[in-house]
Amino acid sequence: MDALPPQGRAAAALERLMARGAAFLGSRHAIMGGAMSWVSERHLVSALSNAGAFGVIACGAMDPPRLAEEIAATQALTGRPFGVNLITMHPQLEALVQVCLDAGVGHIVFAGGIPPGAAIRKAKEGGAKVVCFAPALALARKLVRSGADALVIEGSEAGGHIGPVSLNVLAQEILPTMAREVPVFVAGGIGRGEAILSYLEMGAAGVQLGTRFVCASECIAHPRFKQAFLRAAARDAVPTVQLDERFPVIPVRALQNQGTRRFIEHQAAVIRRFQAGELTKEAAQLEIEHFWAGSLRRAVIEGDVEQGSLMAGQSVGMVTREQPAAEIIAELIGQAVAALAAREAG
Repeated sequence: MDALPPQGRAAAALERLMARGAAFLGSRHAIMGGAMSWVSERHLVSALSNAGAFGVIACGAMDPPRLAEEIAATQALTGRPFGVNLITMHPQLEALVQVCLDAGVGHIVFAGGIPPGAAIRKAKEGGAKVVCFAPALALARKLVRSGADALVIEGSEAGGHIGPVSLNVLAQEILPTMAREVPVFVAGGIGRGEAILSYLEMGAAGVQLGTRFVCASECIAHPRFKQAFLRAAARDAVPTVQLDERFPVIPVRALQNQGTRRFIEHQAAVIRRFQAGELTKEAAQLEIEHFWAGSLRRAVIEGDVEQGSLMAGQSVGMVTREQPAAEIIAELIGQAVAALAAREAG
């Protein structure tokens, strides 16, 4: 007879399901923090790692000296492993990889496109594990052939820059094939432990959550930014509207505010000027793209929640209060364990 009570057996079962992802990350739980520019910095990243998850610094537009400073400051706050997310189109990508290697960062996450082969090789030769985002099965295969040690598949429910396919579909498409080859972490719209459990049982090695951690008490986001998350429902987090297919807009999921409404008016005005011959196509495209420049920082750091960009995933409706990172993680794990225990009891 099993000496463990049902709750204990459920906790052990969850640990087994997370074992591969946790071993890959070097963390207690196979839960990665989504890298959110201006949000995923030393305080939140170290809090997540200290709580048994795996924090990830969002490098964003940082230059190499600034990234080195952020890594050192994070290492001063935690002795646990954490990763660094690098944007593949950054003009100093290889220099940023070198900064990570010099600091002994064990995991480099490449985001925002297919990373150049040279950057992947440099990271791996320097001893880091490489994690890449795969928005489709064909790309997942290509990235693993190129040397990716693990994949993140992120559905359109996520906050920030998104692809066109939901996690529900991506998981069915990619996990049965790729989960045997490398650890696959799932992301997009995850806000509760029961969802984490279901994806683990489908073959995911772990999960990545971003939106759920914005209202961690350790997160430096402005109180007004956090308040916007606490007030929002899932339906408030919507992708950017594109008015004219001749002027593509990279879809970004964010909470609607005056800024999102002004962006539609801005596009319409720029298109009218293009049609009147006042702007070339290239100039018009640049005017549309520059609208949001600096808007994420304005929202996160300065608290301008009306004109700034409130990037948020659809799981924002499950963010109901500000609480320590450790409490959020314990809640997620507790929900998954309770679901397993209830199943056994039933």
